[in-house]
Amino acid sequence: MRMLALVVLSAAGLMTILDGSIVTVALPAIQQDVGFAPAQLSWMVNAYLIPFGGLLLLAGRLGDLIGRRALFLAGTAVFTAASLLAGLAGDPAVLIAARFLQGVGSALASAVVLGILVTIFTEPGERARAIAVFSFTGAAGASLGQVLGGVLTDTLSWPWIFFINVPIGIATVALALVALPRDRGAGLRAGADLPGALLITSGLMLGIYTIVSEPGSLVPGGVSVLLIVLFFVRQATAAKPLMPLRILRSRSVSGANLAQMLTLAGMFGFQVLVALYTQRVLGYGALDTGLAMLPAAVGIGIVSLFVSARLSERFGPRAILLAGLVMLVAAMGWLARIPVDAAYLPDLLPVMVLISGGGLVLPALANLGMSGAEESDAGLASGLFNTTQQVGMAIGVAVLATLAAARTDHLLAAGSPAADALTSGYRLAFTTSAALLTAAFLVALFVLRRSAVKDPARAAAR
Repeated sequence: MRMLALVVLSAAGLMTILDGSIVTVALPAIQQDVGFAPAQLSWMVNAYLIPFGGLLLLAGRLGDLIGRRALFLAGTAVFTAASLLAGLAGDPAVLIAARFLQGVGSALASAVVLGILVTIFTEPGERARAIAVFSFTGAAGASLGQVLGGVLTDTLSWPWIFFINVPIGIATVALALVALPRDRGAGLRAGADLPGALLITSGLMLGIYTIVSEPGSLVPGGVSVLLIVLFFVRQATAAKPLMPLRILRSRSVSGANLAQMLTLAGMFGFQVLVALYTQRVLGYGALDTGLAMLPAAVGIGIVSLFVSARLSERFGPRAILLAGLVMLVAAMGWLARIPVDAAYLPDLLPVMVLISGGGLVLPALANLGMSGAEESDAGLASGLFNTTQQVGMAIGVAVLATLAAARTDHLLAAGSPAADALTSGYRLAFTTSAALLTAAFLVALFVLRRSAVKDPARAAAR
């Protein structure tokens, strides 16, 4: 039954990851058929990301209060119904509303997945293997999203990128009713902090909106920071806080979340920037770019599924995290010297191999991010972990893309050839990625203590 539960949780995670990327390939077809104005089209992505990133922390705590199984079922049901609505939508307003509801459902379900997983798999070795399988599905979803989106759009039509979620969602709910253990939350009275919920949800949503829609805008960004600061002030003084600050006193929890934010800020831009470099500088087509990046996806999947758990059992997740981060720093350092006329075998293939270190980093971070939380806070820890993940990815893409574009524009204005200017911009972005990953390494080295994370189950029991 525990293996079936792992399959259910992994399927839900796969749907969430897939839906974040599967839409991008279908955007031109959606624009033509539904009648989106060019300025509206970005909201096909933003309407999903804003509620997804903004609700994760609140959803994680709600799982602890009303029951993680119940929230997972509700979130999966909302996501499935919203997918059906999106596939049937005939105008932009309905489609954007459906995407918003998909983001809400994804947040409710995915916020508690790790919390459920660590309460089912309590023995350190089993937990490491389960997290490795879950991380593998995430890596697979990120890699399959664009390919599957293209296949469905070309062979059927764009609504099928949403319709495909319906049978998967129904099956997930049906199996979850059987496989997931019932749990009783502490009750809303134990932490129904409405002002705190409003502060953190509005702060995170506004922050995600600023990053994806108005990067560099000081007013909404400043308001977002202010709301989040007020949330923490509220949590320090509230009689029944939404997020008890005791969870941040654990160096395993706080250190792993900080390391994760830095890691994903440095790593997530890799896919976007390498795809742009190969197409805009080297002249690759879309298929060639996908094939060029395939070894990275396969490497991450193989390492996370077959290698990371065994090494984690033997050496501990902290040591595996450090080793994986060294590989990622080396990969970005290699890209920081990429030439204008790169050849695949000497210049890009070594990077794809080194990126497989992500298969060590991602499961180790998940293990560490949950290790210091008590069972009663498992949903909150899961929501916090997913929140820092989404914020890190959004910040990384925004910052790295902005730096690359600014350097390129400066060199073009100075008369540099387009290929040279683009390559120089990407080099700056990859150098910044290496710096962010180095910072993550230092956090893992000095904040995460070896004795605190060697046995995650024992740490969680304290």
